[in-house]
Amino acid sequence: MLSDLKTVPLGELASFEMGQSPDSLFVTDAGHGIPFLQGSAEFGAVTPQHSFYCTKPQKICEINDVLISVRAPVGTLNKADRVYCIGRGLAAIRFKKGTLPKFGWHLLNYWASELRKVAQGSTFEAIGKAELANLPIIYLPETEQQCIAEILDTIDEAIAHTSSIIAKLKQIKDGLLHDLLTRGLDENGELRDAIAHPEQFKNSLLGRIPKDWEIELFGEHIANLSSGWSPVCDPEPVVDGEWGVLKTTAIVWNGYNPLENKKLPSSLQPREQGVVAVDDILITRKGPRDRVGVVVHVASTPPNLMMPDTVFRIRLKASSRLLPAFAPLTLGSLVVQKDWNCKKIGLAEAQVGINYGIVRGTLVHIPPQNEQKLIIEIVNTYNSRIFTEETYLEKFRLQKKGLMNDLLTGRVRVNTSQKISA
Repeated sequence: MLSDLKTVPLGELASFEMGQSPDSLFVTDAGHGIPFLQGSAEFGAVTPQHSFYCTKPQKICEINDVLISVRAPVGTLNKADRVYCIGRGLAAIRFKKGTLPKFGWHLLNYWASELRKVAQGSTFEAIGKAELANLPIIYLPETEQQCIAEILDTIDEAIAHTSSIIAKLKQIKDGLLHDLLTRGLDENGELRDAIAHPEQFKNSLLGRIPKDWEIELFGEHIANLSSGWSPVCDPEPVVDGEWGVLKTTAIVWNGYNPLENKKLPSSLQPREQGVVAVDDILITRKGPRDRVGVVVHVASTPPNLMMPDTVFRIRLKASSRLLPAFAPLTLGSLVVQKDWNCKKIGLAEAQVGINYGIVRGTLVHIPPQNEQKLIIEIVNTYNSRIFTEETYLEKFRLQKKGLMNDLLTGRVRVNTSQKISA
């Protein structure tokens, strides 16, 4: 089925406008001139989000051009939704007659990975016009391009719609959590009204809270606080019966992903202080933002997990009135996270994250346990909805990957009635 297809260099299908940085005298944030893009840092999900303008541009792109990053990270793409001044970190790709721009967008999204391979072989990760022009791609007839573009556009719309739902659910959950941690729930499971019933509230070190709540040091509830271990591990995930070390990215707000791990070599023995168990509270202590998760269960596959040294493991005292599943909620509150960020500013740059003292000295909300349970249930309802949508999103992304691999290589052909044919 591929006999009628040929591989051609991208230069036969498109022309290129290589970016050039304008004189800084002509760059402003005052809104005068043409929107200016220096590099991929200003790329959005699909189209750019500029912050600066240029009154005397050296190079510009046109509407419907594909913008590509030609410096690290090479190959990142965006669509030009308007005329932009483009700096030297970018190039504009303009498809010639015979290649539909919307098809060219998908084509580049698939084949741009080859440019990254070329760039990684250079001393400074970058590509030029020659590398763009020589990029080999499989050319598909214009009669098929429209159908392929519509198929991929449809799944892109599903991805964008699902992403929007997830973002909205997270926004609603964050707002609701703020209300839950400042107003609490009454005996009917409704948010208390601080304006109608101010007598039900009191001032605290964490702001106004229900009068039957307490504010206490987190350290008073901690039975054990330890950090993990990060030996050199095998990159593949563990299977049943083996030991694995969680990746830092496995910790997410109010949870964790047990399948995101690396295999502990058989020559090494696990260390007890790092073993993960049910109801452990896990806190990432390094990274752009501290994340707090709770181990609500240990998956049967894999069952044997340790945490890395970039994560704290906390086990609460048996006498603690703080429920493990509620801890990430109070530790994730805006006021607590702001406090952590302020304390980190005073630490040595090499530490980059929170330490034992910060964790133990953190103030947390302690509502009555029945109220904690209600709050946990409400938050988990949103978490479940978000998880469901994220599952759909991953499914759509995998479908798109498969379709691109089939359609943009010619392995599967489409006819003019938009039906996929073998």
